[in-house]
Amino acid sequence: MIIHNATVVTFDHENRIIADGAVRMDGPVIAAVSTSADLLARFPEEERWDAGGLILMPGQICAHTHFYGAFARGMYIPGPPAKDFPEILETLWWKLDKALDLDGVRASAEVCLVDAIRNGTTTLIDHHASQTAIDGSLDVIAGAVTQSGVRACLCYEVTDRDGPAATQAGIRENVRFARAVASGQWQTPGGRRLAATFGLHASLTLSDATLEACAGEGLRFHIHVAEHPVDEYDSLAKSGKRCVERLHAFGMTGAQSIMAHCIHVDAWETGLLRETRTFVAHQPRSNMNNAVGSAAITPMLRAGMPVCLGNDGFSNDMFAEMKVADMLQKIAHGDPRYLGADKVIQMAVHNNRTLAAIFFERPLGVIAEGAYADLILLDYYPPTPLSPDNLPWHILFGVSGSHVHSTIAHGQVLMRNRVLLTLDEAAITARSREIAQNTWKRYWAMF
Repeated sequence: MIIHNATVVTFDHENRIIADGAVRMDGPVIAAVSTSADLLARFPEEERWDAGGLILMPGQICAHTHFYGAFARGMYIPGPPAKDFPEILETLWWKLDKALDLDGVRASAEVCLVDAIRNGTTTLIDHHASQTAIDGSLDVIAGAVTQSGVRACLCYEVTDRDGPAATQAGIRENVRFARAVASGQWQTPGGRRLAATFGLHASLTLSDATLEACAGEGLRFHIHVAEHPVDEYDSLAKSGKRCVERLHAFGMTGAQSIMAHCIHVDAWETGLLRETRTFVAHQPRSNMNNAVGSAAITPMLRAGMPVCLGNDGFSNDMFAEMKVADMLQKIAHGDPRYLGADKVIQMAVHNNRTLAAIFFERPLGVIAEGAYADLILLDYYPPTPLSPDNLPWHILFGVSGSHVHSTIAHGQVLMRNRVLLTLDEAAITARSREIAQNTWKRYWAMF
């Protein structure tokens, strides 16, 4: 198929914008990028999609999310409001994840996948927990992802907080799923849409013995780090080391590891993250909601660190996450010069695609020959001239997920003109409401 008559935003190294541009897809791969006149003349027999002047750009990538948190929306939490992040964990998340069964795991994922397609997010790196339904949980999510057509990297959150049996089950689930992916069990024509990491909750709920057992599996790691000062206090009490230093001692830093948040790391930890090329995932909306502070994103980027952008289970409108990322740095430092739209795009586009390249065979987040055909059409009509130089500011101050008109992943059309083609949103949400009610009853019974 050739998508033509589009304003093509490539996000390649030249940051080209092709007026009246076209992209030719060959299965899951982009086969050619040029002007409409060129590609239509060269391939006259190809199926055509007239974009009608819409903007065509790569699908968005989310560096850290939690599908399992979908049922928290609208849920009553008994007792007084949590006064800090540790209480939020205790009263909300650690009870909700124990209330989930495998039906809830599937329904939560489906709801988030609908949201992702509608908002043009085609690749998601998920971090899952369902502490009384661990075995097979990643397969359940993988099945939902496969049906949806998006691309995802999955892991299970290992923790000691629910006893040794649950800890061992979490380790087994990560290893089992990673081996299944490596063996080709989830392979799709033209390359896989599923990948795996090894998930860990956070230093504060992990013993040395558990860290050592996880490190021995030789997989890539995805863990929360210093989201709140309690993580650092706990690490110092356990080991005499701060979080990043403790995890580094077990070999968990490095150029294939993701450390989410990193808000309360000190200068030495930041230097260690930089030295080891560890990916840092930043989730500004979640950080603001939990009142946990703001990571030092601007100096991290200035130091050349691979800081990425996730959403921590908030909506999969990554355009909204970009806006908040910019404003949070400004208000946190009392300086309108902090971060800036160009640096936000560096995180959300360039760094996110560098991270995604670890897990998938072809480039993502770019419109270039040989990259995966993960594309979105936007009905954003720029009210001022659009150029490579001002594109980041158009995205931050003009574009939102509501502008996503059509979504394509792996060359498959998932949504066209806002009509979902792979998922039945009405059926999914009806089923989700019923399963959520049963999940809430189990959650309330824990108080």
